[in-house]
Amino acid sequence: MIKDNSGQPVPFASVYLKNTTQGTSANIDGKYEIKLKNGEQTLSFRAVGYKQQDHILNVITSTTLNVSLTSESYTLNNVTIKANAEDPAYAIIRKAIKQRKTHLEEVKAFNCDVYIKGVQRLKSAPKKFMGQDIRKIMELDTNRQGIIYLSESQSKFSFRRPNDVHEEMISSKVAGRNNAFSFNKASDLIINFYDNYLLENKLSARGYISPIADNALFYYKYKYLGETKENGETVNKIEVIPRRPNDPVFRGIIYIIDESWRIYNTDLFLTKSAGINFIDTLNISQQFTKVKDVYMPTAINFQFNGNILGFKFAGYFVGVYSNYDVLPVFPKNFFNGEILKVTKLVNKKDSIYWNNNRPIPLTADEKINYIVKDSIAKRKESKTYLDSLEKENNNFGIGKLLLRGYSINDRYDSVYISFDPVLRALMYNTVEGFAIKYGVNYRKVFGDRRSYNIRPELRYGFANQKLTGSLTGNYYYDPLKRASVGASFGKGIFDLNNLGSMTSLGNAINSLLYEKNFPKFYEKSFVNINTTRELASGLQGSISVDYTRNHTLTNTSDFKFFDNKTREFTSNNPFTPTAETPLFPTYTSFSASASLTYTIGQKYITRPDGKFYTESRFPRITLLYKKGFNGILNSDVDYDFVKAEVYQDRIGLGLWGYTSFLVGAGKFLNNSKMYYPEYKHFAGNVSTIFPPNLRKFQYLDFYQFSTNQQYFEAHLEHNFAGFFLNKVPLLRKAKLEEFIGGGYLSSPEKRNYKEFYFGLQRLVLRVSYGFAYDAAKKINQGFRISYGF
Repeated sequence: MIKDNSGQPVPFASVYLKNTTQGTSANIDGKYEIKLKNGEQTLSFRAVGYKQQDHILNVITSTTLNVSLTSESYTLNNVTIKANAEDPAYAIIRKAIKQRKTHLEEVKAFNCDVYIKGVQRLKSAPKKFMGQDIRKIMELDTNRQGIIYLSESQSKFSFRRPNDVHEEMISSKVAGRNNAFSFNKASDLIINFYDNYLLENKLSARGYISPIADNALFYYKYKYLGETKENGETVNKIEVIPRRPNDPVFRGIIYIIDESWRIYNTDLFLTKSAGINFIDTLNISQQFTKVKDVYMPTAINFQFNGNILGFKFAGYFVGVYSNYDVLPVFPKNFFNGEILKVTKLVNKKDSIYWNNNRPIPLTADEKINYIVKDSIAKRKESKTYLDSLEKENNNFGIGKLLLRGYSINDRYDSVYISFDPVLRALMYNTVEGFAIKYGVNYRKVFGDRRSYNIRPELRYGFANQKLTGSLTGNYYYDPLKRASVGASFGKGIFDLNNLGSMTSLGNAINSLLYEKNFPKFYEKSFVNINTTRELASGLQGSISVDYTRNHTLTNTSDFKFFDNKTREFTSNNPFTPTAETPLFPTYTSFSASASLTYTIGQKYITRPDGKFYTESRFPRITLLYKKGFNGILNSDVDYDFVKAEVYQDRIGLGLWGYTSFLVGAGKFLNNSKMYYPEYKHFAGNVSTIFPPNLRKFQYLDFYQFSTNQQYFEAHLEHNFAGFFLNKVPLLRKAKLEEFIGGGYLSSPEKRNYKEFYFGLQRLVLRVSYGFAYDAAKKINQGFRISYGF
């Protein structure tokens, strides 16, 4: 047990063999365990804010060593404080800033062993949430408290500058999830204060400034708290204080070694005022240990707490890094984009293994949590339990069917059947009148995450009295290669713009209330066969073959709730709004397309149940070729189309937020015989309220400017992540984010179309105002409201 002078436990104190990186950490109750070879050994005990202690042991058998750490005494003996003089901390920080880049880059590569433990506790919760009993669902005690997440993992972690990582998980355990893998990644816990900006696009849209960043003196004030001696080094204790309370900065203590100006410890906090989302406070504690001539982090602890919708929670993730090699020799192609590898046996280690290999002892309630939740999980896997559970969950209810849909699940055999919500299936448009599109989804999942889906769907329009239907199937046969094959056939009513124009609910509202029928439809009988597969890391290939029979449609309903005397419904032909003229003759099309999508520098996680891509720092490139065949199966089309597209989301720009862009160009190399549905269409918008999409033009007509020749389009958006509004006292608490954006389109049908917009965003809701121009002529302007991710 490790305690302080008052007898209180010292949580997460480090315990290491002196002058090595072989060691462990105490748990939150101050208890520790460490395996030592027989003979004389020297243990070093360290904790931030306490004086290091060394104890010599002669190890023969199991030994209990209780340690009492004394608070570190930092003296000001060598410092003279004068009125109006600069605090001595500034001189130390300037030297640390000067050496920042040197220390950042001095370790070119390393590997080590990593143990990570994560615990999240619910401190209090409402009795019910959305009608559900919280205590029952989350398995809490009578006070609605308890551990809601407990996991451990052990890994081999390797790193090479500038940002190559590879981690192989050795063991993994998650309470109550016998077949699960923890998502603990060593790379997530390593936070390097030698970087200028940290945690970009994680706890907020922009990053946080390090206390020793190049521009740190503009954001921080510093206070010298004294010095002490540890392991022959002079360690300076410095308090870091935000110059302005709402800047994206840390507060707390940083410890700097004299003369080398390296970081020795950190005890730093982020709070709500710094703009963090989802949690209230985050404490980052680090301890560094000398390895050869450099210092490496050996203990990292993230502690957090928060309150969301009445759920008060707290927790931590602690990482113990040991057995460093800072001069590793890696085999060729060792760093190949795979940042984490998890094998089948990782979560099969039994309690004996964990008792012998767990470096941080479990607390009493953690032991109980494992026993209770693992036994419950085992019981939940039994057919008897699952049958009883499904009997309750599968109870039919009219309200359930109308609002949420009705499901029949058989978890024991991994079969899931879901019926669409009836209310969402209802719609109105002027081609079909009131209509219903209803489907049922059948899904079968296999143990290795292979699965297949089958979906029959029927659609009926009450005004045109047309019944159409389709059957779609997909088989996901190789999770490691992200490979699937699918097919569909049937007849349906489709939007003339294959990128879609307006949601069915949005169209119904506009049609029934405002007498505006924006979407235009046609009928298609179709057969489609498609397949996709990963060809190499980051390279996905897809092939699709389509056979269709296409018919034009006309309006059959002019019903509306309110008759606008100044407006009439337009025809179903977007080019002749006042007359129902056929846009194209009935024709047959046989076509095939092939595409390649490559993400530069793609990183991924490999698990037994699949391959999972992570967000890339580099663009995604898509190439597509589509061919319409004349004469095959009586096909009436003959065309060749190629396109190239480059896209990247959320390019981090530090305090200035992030940028996203999309650039695309395409050309019909041959357009001898083709009809409007085969044209290249664009994602337009004419609605005030719409779901967001970087590809979408916010003021462009859905149909008028589709092309059968060539085009170039570009979209750019920058989110300032509160850079300006954070400085306005009355607005900063709202955590609003400013953004600007624009789009450009050039084609024979619409040369030099441009639009610009600016607005505010909070989580999933955005409000903007913009302008659209045809060359130099302004053609539209107005507000836009978008929602969703």
